[in-house]
Amino acid sequence: MLTALTLAFLALPAFPALAAEPPPLLLAETAQAITDVSLYLVSEKLDGVRAFWDGQSLRTRNGNPIAAPAWFVEKFPPRPLDGELWIGRGQFDRLSATVRRQVPDDAEWRQVRYMLFELPHASGTFRERAQAMRQLVVEADVPWLQVVDQFEVASRKALENKLAEIVQAGGEGLMLHRADAPYLTGRHDALLKLKLWQDAEATVIAHLPGKGKYRGLLGGLRVRTPEGVEFTLGTGLSDAERRDPPPLGALVTYRYRELTHYGVPRFASYYRVREL
Repeated sequence: MLTALTLAFLALPAFPALAAEPPPLLLAETAQAITDVSLYLVSEKLDGVRAFWDGQSLRTRNGNPIAAPAWFVEKFPPRPLDGELWIGRGQFDRLSATVRRQVPDDAEWRQVRYMLFELPHASGTFRERAQAMRQLVVEADVPWLQVVDQFEVASRKALENKLAEIVQAGGEGLMLHRADAPYLTGRHDALLKLKLWQDAEATVIAHLPGKGKYRGLLGGLRVRTPEGVEFTLGTGLSDAERRDPPPLGALVTYRYRELTHYGVPRFASYYRVREL
């Protein structure tokens, strides 16, 4: 039955390999009050590079091509896949450098895994698609093509304990996907991200001069969110980043605890430039 289900998914057409616009993918909402954890399959939130396999090539969530070695993708299934390129916890910078190279470095790519978490446009519930992904990976028999582990939790307390365990081990947080959800695209609450710290993106609009020990260096980044909220990121920047800050117009990721009544992030700190 599993093989038949997988073959039915594999018969779906792939996306055009040369599509210029971002592929339509499912994006997570931030978890707020979760009333019934039994409705979800839970997985670790991997701090990697989102990658869409269109059946012929890998692309970023923005639609940009990823120059992976031919051997890395030659045995991937000829159907759309959605997942994360990942090396391990705390290895994002190393992974980002590998993925951004226009001429791929074989030795670096030997450390990379493509971790699947969705089958674009496949039928059935997410629980069924998760089962099909496991079977697909077994049949593909590619060591670096793997499935993100999906599991269930018994209670909100168990979910909080799992989150604390993941973060303590150096992980980012958890993802919760409605087990009964059909395949969806766009930002949707069928997929939730749960983290101790929230993160979001904003555009750099000004460089603020430093004072005191930062005199002559960057003091902070003035940024603007997509909603038009402006604020300053003055913490989280390394000395090297203060000497050579992200340019005006750059998209950066910041972390924060919560939003004020006016939508301004509390305790916001710079995290990194979003390059992919």
